[in-house]
Amino acid sequence: MSISTLPLNNGYTIPQIGLGAASLNDDQIAPVIVTAIEAGYRHIDTAFRYGNQRGVGKGIRDSGIRREELFVTTKLDGEFQGNERAVAGLDECLRQLGLDYVDLLLIHWPLPQRDQYISTWKTFEKLAKAGKVRSIGVSNFKPAHLDRLLAETTIRPVVNQIQLSPRITRPDHVAYNRAHEIVTVAWSPLGPGSDLLKEPLLATIGAMYGKTPAQVVLRWMVELGIVAIPRSSNPQRLAQNIDLFDFTLTTAEIAAISALDTGAEKRVDSDTMGH
Repeated sequence: MSISTLPLNNGYTIPQIGLGAASLNDDQIAPVIVTAIEAGYRHIDTAFRYGNQRGVGKGIRDSGIRREELFVTTKLDGEFQGNERAVAGLDECLRQLGLDYVDLLLIHWPLPQRDQYISTWKTFEKLAKAGKVRSIGVSNFKPAHLDRLLAETTIRPVVNQIQLSPRITRPDHVAYNRAHEIVTVAWSPLGPGSDLLKEPLLATIGAMYGKTPAQVVLRWMVELGIVAIPRSSNPQRLAQNIDLFDFTLTTAEIAAISALDTGAEKRVDSDTMGH
């Protein structure tokens, strides 16, 4: 099985399905990483705030996979914004992970009330040139935040990781990212705490392809050119979540899934601490 990749604006590529590591501690995440890599995952998404980077690193080592076969993302939160704090932040992430570099480093939130995301990004640019991170991007940024960042800095983010699912489709954000050659990455793609996967439409479409509602949702993201970061510690669901590349959805099916956006689910904005 081969997971599709998307090109980044700096010449690297990113696997379209990754494993989200939030909500699991060091001891819990390590065996999940091993299971996921054995199932075919090559993209791991963690963050300093998750408090499990040591476990992620252990899982990578325990899996026996070569480092260059993996795409590892981490994120720096508010305590590392401004005054070049991201330099020490990345060093600590690498120490915890036991890695020489990460493939992608993200600003976890813009935190516009602090007005430090521009200076933080300039530090990220230095880190990219230093070789400890291959690509730099952002998370939970709105188009207005990106407008300012693009106007005042040199390196364009390769991705913007945002909350996105058929319940919260954010077409304006996705269109903005695409127009600026920024890949959209979806966290909570299966709808956090929602009844999304009980939608009859998803079951109906899934039945036609022999797929689960979750697989239909993740395939919808693949079709839209979005990177999805589902979370699971269940071996069966881990395997199902990347078993997406033997079917395609029709244009009508994609539109019908997109129409599930009711606006009813709580939106997590970029100045909150929910992710």
